[in-house]
Amino acid sequence: MSMMTIDCGPELAVALGRRESELDKELRIASALKLFELGRISSGLAARLAGISRVEFLLTCGQYGVSVFQQTEAELQSDMNAALGAAL
Repeated sequence: MSMMTIDCGPELAVALGRRESELDKELRIASALKLFELGRISSGLAARLAGISRVEFLLTCGQYGVSVFQQTEAELQSDMNAALGAAL
């Protein structure tokens, strides 16, 4: 497993309204959410990065306004058209 250290001093904890001991979890979740939102990693891998279960990660997505759907609007429209066409 890769290891990364971020030296940000106590200012970040103050800015985020967290204890320094809580920063690790906050940064892990934030990075997992962003990488998932960008479509760079799956929800399962993002959950592992965040150090939480996949279900908890998907619920966390909702809390942060991150869509759990990885389709673009065009892909969704194409799927809907195909489903409607097959239903006829």
